[in-house]
Amino acid sequence: MSTLQFLREKAGVLVAGVIGLSLLLFVVSDFFGNGRGQRLRQKEYFEIGEIGGESVSYQDYELRLQNLYEIYKLSGRELDETTTEQVREQMWQQMVRETILDKQYKKLGIGVSTEELDELVFGNRPHVIVQQLFTDQQTGAFNKSFMVNFLKQTEVDETAKKYWLFFEDEIVNERMNTKYNAFVSKGLYVTSKQAEFDKALSGNTVDFSYIMKNYSLVSDSSVTINQADIDTYFEKNKETFKRTALRDVEYVTFDVVPSEEDFKQAETWILKTREEFASAPDPVEFINLTADSRHIGFFYPMANVPDTVKEFVKNEDIKSVYGPYLEEGSYKLARLLAVENRPDSVHARHILLSSTTRSVEDSKKLADSLVSVIKKGTSKFEDEVKNYSEDQGSAQIGGDLGWFTEGRMVVPFNNACFTSKKGDIKIVETTFGIHIIEVIEQSKLTKKYNIGYVDRKVIAGSATNQRIYSEASQFAGTNDTYEEFNKAVAEKNLNKRVANSITPQQKTLPGLENPRYLIMSLFNAENGKIVLDNSQQAVFEIGDKYVVAYCTKVQEDGYADVKDVESDIRFALMKDKKAEVISEEFRNNSGESKSLDAIASAMNLTVQEATQINFRSFTVPGLGTEPALTAAASVAQQGTVTGPVKGTNGVFMLAVNSSTPAQSEDINALQDRLASTFQLRGSYEAYEALRKGANIVDKRYKFY
Repeated sequence: MSTLQFLREKAGVLVAGVIGLSLLLFVVSDFFGNGRGQRLRQKEYFEIGEIGGESVSYQDYELRLQNLYEIYKLSGRELDETTTEQVREQMWQQMVRETILDKQYKKLGIGVSTEELDELVFGNRPHVIVQQLFTDQQTGAFNKSFMVNFLKQTEVDETAKKYWLFFEDEIVNERMNTKYNAFVSKGLYVTSKQAEFDKALSGNTVDFSYIMKNYSLVSDSSVTINQADIDTYFEKNKETFKRTALRDVEYVTFDVVPSEEDFKQAETWILKTREEFASAPDPVEFINLTADSRHIGFFYPMANVPDTVKEFVKNEDIKSVYGPYLEEGSYKLARLLAVENRPDSVHARHILLSSTTRSVEDSKKLADSLVSVIKKGTSKFEDEVKNYSEDQGSAQIGGDLGWFTEGRMVVPFNNACFTSKKGDIKIVETTFGIHIIEVIEQSKLTKKYNIGYVDRKVIAGSATNQRIYSEASQFAGTNDTYEEFNKAVAEKNLNKRVANSITPQQKTLPGLENPRYLIMSLFNAENGKIVLDNSQQAVFEIGDKYVVAYCTKVQEDGYADVKDVESDIRFALMKDKKAEVISEEFRNNSGESKSLDAIASAMNLTVQEATQINFRSFTVPGLGTEPALTAAASVAQQGTVTGPVKGTNGVFMLAVNSSTPAQSEDINALQDRLASTFQLRGSYEAYEALRKGANIVDKRYKFY
């Protein structure tokens, strides 16, 4: 096996681990033309984001994905939709990180020299990526000679060179990041005063009594809020009203369903096919070439035969054809292919020799060898399972798969088990690799049937599609405003769907399959207007539906308008003003040396208890999260009424009943512990601070 092939097998998982990868090249037409103004519009259109004031273009982002896609292909990995989405996100985060940190590396003089890189590859302690790539799978030991041979191959093999350069870049990036993190963490220090302060925070655990007057007990009419209050609160708390882009949408669907003519065409086809199916010398081949569904090949007992064909199957006539009949939207023909006495269930065990770790030919040779030593009695089946099986689930129990009925395993494996006798050992190839199967036990034989089906799904034809599209297009053309849309929905008794607070990256909408393109177009639509695609068309084809949608609310990225958040501000101000009213009431009823019980009696409140509370307590039993009360209680003087304290749900007065000092801790040990904690957090929090300051704008939703 070639060196590159070995690396492909080794690095498949590693590539995904180093940086999740993927791509799908999204081709866009050059529709802008030349000229400065046109070039500016083109730049704006193709801008996929902004990081630290630097524009990121769609082309640059996609090119990097394309390069990584090549690495993915070399690794033998396939990309499904979920993985692709994850990789796009990871690539964006990598570009953000590089843009932010490269400036820091340059500013601090951080780099990796040629000599250092050589040491990371060829040194006595090679980088972890190098170790993972060139570790012998059989021995688990790092194979330096194998690495040297591969690097020599890169001099003449462009594919191997491209593969290696990818990992080399990752080694350099990881090394510089490690240096930066060390630079940040080692620059953090905890003074003795900080340690003393931290010790004081959790110094006492207290039991205390308290009374609370809830904000709801003060009527809204007793406080006044004017516009000046609202404006002032908004300016002071502006950051809390920063919002992401959101849209609301309403839409109707025009379902593409088969017409009577479509049913007639499908029925005509199935009737013409009936005689051919009956006379086909190889019915399985005929099914696989003709039908919408492939033949599976399992045998079933009469109890599992569909009721529609049960009487037909009982006749055991393998020359006749039953049907056509309509079932689940398809016209079907049924033909009995075989009747056999087979076990109802089988108990088997196996050894899996996966084709991902060796070639199919090598797996077959090894399987022949293992079967030979097992049959001769030289070795036990369960011993070879432990030594060779790559089915980790069953390998722990001697390869035992337990009892199973037909249809539970893939067809070749299934048929090998249900056509063998007890004690037989067979070699079978499936998509998972080469299996050595031993049948341990079988249940009694029962009559089973192999039934073949030719099916033709009834789908909407081109004429039906065109008719429904015309209906949707006419609806969109005559109702291009929100008012007209609602009027038409009512007149035509259509089912209108509503989706609110849609994010730019959202992938789903109620009742629609993969509506991503509609969502992308929604973020280019005007409030109260019909949604148009890039070609200015209002009808979207989504799955088996045509969709006409209207944008009903637009919320852009940035700070909210005061009028949009006025109700939230009024609620917050109402609580603040009620807190002032309650606090004044507490002060009026808590004269010199007045006890908590006396204050409670005067205000018709109930004294309650809280135990085992300190500054770091997250909640107060019976109250939930009340950080102001927790903080006040942890530092209050024992035996003294403290307050008023403005809390989350109301205003409090309290009195500490007992206080238990925390166990003494050496201040130097505490200082060292805090320093270790800060250093662990340092690199992450430093990056997050840089990230926040970079004012990142993500517009990938325009293209994906």
